[in-house]
Amino acid sequence: MKISALLTSAGINIGLCVLFWSLYSVLRKQPAFVRVYFGRRIAEEHRLLQEAFILERFVPSTGWIVKAIQCTEEEILEAAGLDAVALNKMLVFSIRIFSLAAILCLFGILPLHYFRRNVHHLEIPSEQLHIFTITNVEVKSRWLWVHCVVLYIISGAACILLYIEYRHIARLRLLHLKRATPNPGQFTVLVRGIPKTTIESCSSDIGDFFTKYHASSYLFHQVVYKAGKVQKIMTGAKKACGKLDQSTDTTLDQSCKAITYRCCLCGASSNSFQLLPTDEVVHNIYNEECAAAVVFFRTRYGALVASDLLQTSNPMKWITDLAPEPNDVYWSNIWLPYKQLWIRRIAMLLGSLLFMFLFLLPVTFIQGLSQLDQLHQKLPFLNGMLKNPYMIQIVTGYLPSVILQLFLYTVPPLMMLFSTLEGPTSHSERKKSACCKVLYFLIWNVFFVSLASGTVINQLNSSSSTKDIAVRLASVIPGQTTFFITYVLTSGWASLSSELMQLFGLIWNFIRKYVLRMKEDTTFVPTFPYHTEIPKVMLFILLGFSCSVLAPLILPFLLVYFFLGYVVYRNQVRNQRWLLLC
Repeated sequence: MKISALLTSAGINIGLCVLFWSLYSVLRKQPAFVRVYFGRRIAEEHRLLQEAFILERFVPSTGWIVKAIQCTEEEILEAAGLDAVALNKMLVFSIRIFSLAAILCLFGILPLHYFRRNVHHLEIPSEQLHIFTITNVEVKSRWLWVHCVVLYIISGAACILLYIEYRHIARLRLLHLKRATPNPGQFTVLVRGIPKTTIESCSSDIGDFFTKYHASSYLFHQVVYKAGKVQKIMTGAKKACGKLDQSTDTTLDQSCKAITYRCCLCGASSNSFQLLPTDEVVHNIYNEECAAAVVFFRTRYGALVASDLLQTSNPMKWITDLAPEPNDVYWSNIWLPYKQLWIRRIAMLLGSLLFMFLFLLPVTFIQGLSQLDQLHQKLPFLNGMLKNPYMIQIVTGYLPSVILQLFLYTVPPLMMLFSTLEGPTSHSERKKSACCKVLYFLIWNVFFVSLASGTVINQLNSSSSTKDIAVRLASVIPGQTTFFITYVLTSGWASLSSELMQLFGLIWNFIRKYVLRMKEDTTFVPTFPYHTEIPKVMLFILLGFSCSVLAPLILPFLLVYFFLGYVVYRNQVRNQRWLLLC
């Protein structure tokens, strides 16, 4: 890949960033999109912007950037909790360590790479990127000690900065636990795998068990019901209450009648609802009991002891864990039989591995685009298609990372589905599992597979013996790091701008209001996409540590990404969305 192709990719992504940031500064002022960009603040203050026409709303501004930068750590902690502070510290650590790495590598290592071999250098735009990598250093060079010294300095500084950041986070966590007021969730234990008996009900068995073995701390319990008919009854009751609040002449239909739902064209709906007989409700509730319950204790110590103890000799019965927070409970999975969980986890692990290996095909194809000069020799028919030099720059410098990013958009939703099917009982546990899956997927497919597939393509014309494999890999793999520079531009800069713009939120807001004609849900506040953004940040940290000495040109682009992320994520936490982490 030439420098000109890299500059083409950089120019396209800079233009997209400027466009998205300008559009965001305008759209965030429009009353129609206030729910999209200020969901958290509206949920707190219960207010909307006025509909008055103001010319300033249609002029791009940078005031929100200044406010995001000036937002203090105390404000972030108060607005979104300790998890938001941890995310902010991750970005601060990245900016500090890679600023040091950029100074050392750009002024100490990059000149060595560029001037080591006695080759005829072209003009900078026409130079190949591998000229600026370690592949341009001759074998057994006496200047390799510079690389080792810089690598040790970066590693030592990273360890010191990590110690400082972790100590600060640990201090904030202890302070949070010290200041936090007791809440019911700290006195609650979730019990699953309750054995069913034909003599007594599930509730009686739970009461007898905990009265017998935890009599000193047991308070009372509540059986958990399946998310079936009972959930439909509760959902219908909430809708009925909402209709009663909006209309005073709402009719109650004692008999079953067809309800007219909203359609995509007319948007009409019925103002009536049905009353279900009391005896039928009670019958449905008792038939929907499941082998799970929430048990309350008098003390936090009693709840902690009950959650850690093995209740019976059978590890599949009377399973106790600390209950999630009330707003964090994922009710749809609580009723799942505990014996099914290990089968679900194994099945989802195999499904994730299968998806990871199936993703090898698009990654190999993308690496083929970035190594177009190698494919020309094996596929001569491409010569006629790519005669235009500007087309070659776009295909090699911009198109591969764009195609990879489009494929990667399918990964977080699918991994979230896999994590949901595993059977977690809380939203945070589900997001944590999805985050780990996405992170492993990115490290395997974006990092290792991209290096391996690019190396294979480079070796298509190689006739060397198997004895030279190690030497060949050592000379080829560093050259593949140039692909990661374009990946940072597309997946980093452009995706951050997309997160700031909330493209999917804007599209859904338009469809809901103007196509489906649905009323605005004032109680819903979207959560931060933890499983999407955090693995991406960690992947870029890995790329920075792996490629800083091999290809120092990646460091300026990484620094720009972390600075943009510092502004974007602070703005999102401050205005828009809660952070729902573990």
